[in-house]
Amino acid sequence: MINITEIADMDRRTVLHPFTYLKNYAAGETDPTIVETGKGVRIRDASGREYLDGFAGLYCVNVGYGRTEVAEAIARQAYKLAYYHSYAAHTTEELARLSDRLVRMAPGKMSKVFYGLSGSDANETQAKIVWYYNNLRGKAHKKKIISRERGYHGCSVVSGSMTGLSFYHDHMDLPVSGILRTGVPHFYRGAVPGETEEAFSQRRADELEALILAEGPDTVGAFIAEPVLGTGGITPPPAGYWPKIQAVLKKYDILLIADEVVCGFGRTGATFGSDLYGMNPDLITVAKGLTSAYVPMSAAIVSQKVYEVMEEATSRVGSFSHGYTYSGHPIGAAAANAVLDIVERENLAGQSAIRGAYLMQRLKAEFEQNPIVGEVRGVGMLAAIEFVSDRDTRASFDPGLKVGARISQAARNRNLIARAMPHGDILGFAPPLVMTEAEIDEMVAIARAAVDEVLRELDSQGLVAG
Repeated sequence: MINITEIADMDRRTVLHPFTYLKNYAAGETDPTIVETGKGVRIRDASGREYLDGFAGLYCVNVGYGRTEVAEAIARQAYKLAYYHSYAAHTTEELARLSDRLVRMAPGKMSKVFYGLSGSDANETQAKIVWYYNNLRGKAHKKKIISRERGYHGCSVVSGSMTGLSFYHDHMDLPVSGILRTGVPHFYRGAVPGETEEAFSQRRADELEALILAEGPDTVGAFIAEPVLGTGGITPPPAGYWPKIQAVLKKYDILLIADEVVCGFGRTGATFGSDLYGMNPDLITVAKGLTSAYVPMSAAIVSQKVYEVMEEATSRVGSFSHGYTYSGHPIGAAAANAVLDIVERENLAGQSAIRGAYLMQRLKAEFEQNPIVGEVRGVGMLAAIEFVSDRDTRASFDPGLKVGARISQAARNRNLIARAMPHGDILGFAPPLVMTEAEIDEMVAIARAAVDEVLRELDSQGLVAG
């Protein structure tokens, strides 16, 4: 057994952790969770404590922990060839087979796949492809990229700029120029009294068109969006949203980048979120579920429409001058093929639709009438509970009360990992797609106990309406 104190001290001295209060951690006010093992939908820390992982890591361990067939595929490839680059037409059997598979699986008319290591770098690649494509077409000014408020597209320079959550920008000199923002498609928060979902969707499409016209259609190159809003609140689009948005993009010759990093490979109950909502993207970003996070890998999938322009220009511009040392890594490709074998063999998209419907049924039964719950929402194995101080007015709690974070911590104290979403008081769920109905019942019961605990605290302070 490891020396927990030694590892914790070593970690505190040397690791720069993402999204961590640095001074508090350095001072020992918070302790690391030293994760040792995982199996199915559970992880175990070094002290032996077991947690039900209701968020699949970060939406990513879709096939569950401890799938030995994936480990075996990684090992076989590592013994055979641990690494070679994919520059200058070098490839491996696993990479060629994976790319053929992704082109066939993906929605729309896809043609080629470019690989990276994270959703962030894949969206950096997408931005460069948008700029490259329009330069090759002689449209040198058609470069601006529109994203949405509360959209999440990564943490690097351009992908972080496309992310519509301000705390990713604060003190980081982001966003960079050339990134525009349009409204979030959250009906519960954005609709005006008496407005239908279809009317709300039309208003969002009209706002997008007005933005394009104000900027000049010849300056706007792409629109990037998640089929279902993820980190910005786990928010499915309202009725009619995607057909109306796509009509505007088509009208002004603007590429659609579908960020499927969270939604891809069964998470929404369809193979891709784009399939579920009738989206016809020009570029698709995938990561997370591609390898179920067993190894880092991402991909930018390029449509025939875009690729034909790139290929035709070869005699004028030479080689495609973009790539990473680890693009198309053999071990990543082997892991991805093993994971996608599981996804297809076990019909995890279909299971996600069935189990997701059960999850929503259970969440609504437990929470829809709760005095501090404003909305229960979700699709497939994505779900969220949004908390309010007044159900009638939909008024939010004072942010200083940190209601969402308190509920998340109360759940964790009961050995459930559910995420306090960073925008508002929202508890998010994105469990492995292999979670059973019994495990869903367990997850919902723990969440109910956590909410009830915080509700009692708020009620005793007179902070709950009615």
